[in-house]
Amino acid sequence: MSDVRADRVEGRRGDTSLRLQSMFERVRATSEDLAAGLQPEDQVVQSMPDCSPTKWHLAHVSWFFETFILVPHAPGYEVAHPQFAFLFNSYYEAAGARHNRFERGLITRPTVDEVAAYRDYVTSAMNRLMDSADEGLWETIAPLVEIGCHHEQQHQELILMDVLNLFSRNPLRPAYRPWKASVARQAEDLRWLDHAGGVFEIGHKGDAFSYDNESPRHEVLLRPYRLASRAVTNAEWIAFIEDGGYARSDLWMMDGWVRVKRGEYEAPLYWEKTSGGWEAMTLSGQHRVDPDAPVVHVSWFEADAFARWAGKRLPTEAEWEVAARDLPQDGNFMDSGFLRPVAGVPAESRPSGMFGDVWEWTASAYTAYPGYKAAPGALGEYNGKFMSGQMVLRGGGCATPDGHIRATYRNFFYPHQRWAFAGLRLAEDI
Repeated sequence: MSDVRADRVEGRRGDTSLRLQSMFERVRATSEDLAAGLQPEDQVVQSMPDCSPTKWHLAHVSWFFETFILVPHAPGYEVAHPQFAFLFNSYYEAAGARHNRFERGLITRPTVDEVAAYRDYVTSAMNRLMDSADEGLWETIAPLVEIGCHHEQQHQELILMDVLNLFSRNPLRPAYRPWKASVARQAEDLRWLDHAGGVFEIGHKGDAFSYDNESPRHEVLLRPYRLASRAVTNAEWIAFIEDGGYARSDLWMMDGWVRVKRGEYEAPLYWEKTSGGWEAMTLSGQHRVDPDAPVVHVSWFEADAFARWAGKRLPTEAEWEVAARDLPQDGNFMDSGFLRPVAGVPAESRPSGMFGDVWEWTASAYTAYPGYKAAPGALGEYNGKFMSGQMVLRGGGCATPDGHIRATYRNFFYPHQRWAFAGLRLAEDI
């Protein structure tokens, strides 16, 4: 929040409203910074059905604030355009009809400039509402502002995922951002950390923000287990490839093996075998694969097959959360500027890299916690209706905004998907 606005509202607002308005302005500025290095042509194309154009992401998150906050709570607010709700609704059935997701790349109008103007229009209206809101209105809109900010942060990561996929399809191998060199560091020797069995509580607790799928907090029974001290590296994945990991049906779930046989899986997404060795497309263009960095852009099917090849397994999400709950969340996130996984700093008595670098696939299906109930209305569609056929990932990745993650955060993707910044950490029974 600007100093002028902060001075204007300080004294009649509590810390929560000041924090949320500051968060809103910071998040909105970050999205625009992510798009600043893209040409208009870059922002319109949809490279595959799972991806969306950058322009669509920027408009959709604005539609979210407009639909759930401004329209119902800002007196006299007029929507920017009567058809934007149709174009930029994602999957909220209760919010009305929407454009076909697989045809978002055909939305050449509104233009990139018109979407930028739409963002300015919504941002200004939100600031006016927050500046003038009394205590009663703030109590109503505060949770909506907060979820809107976290929702936009999710789309910031999606922008980076989708731009990488788009640029990987370009023969010029363009760079989204210049390569930022990391400290030359070897991966630590893999160690196994024992965790006692017993009854543990998992799930969100306290008053800080969380998504509804992180609750209710509940008890789980865990058998004693061991967790790897770090994520699986590129060097270890190359050993898996060279040992025929993609040629052994006994390692694969049936649906994954079907994709192997169709030629969809031969190495992690964006990898290419050259005369000089393995290279991979990154947000900084194509580079040699760093053997010591965590492997990334692998599907759950691949992660599960690797674990079986290694004689181990993937951890359950409860095992992961119990191991991570007291760890600092100071990993390699988006704000580090690397925008790729890098070899981490070894930690002697605890696992390293649990937060940042790569989202870690778990063995757990994405389903409701005991006692879960989706919220009423359109916002109840945010998480609950996707609890079918997907797998849980934990920990955040190199494209996840700083401050967005927590130990209870449950991300989820379909087991075949690979364009997320997803890797894995091994586990085993004691």
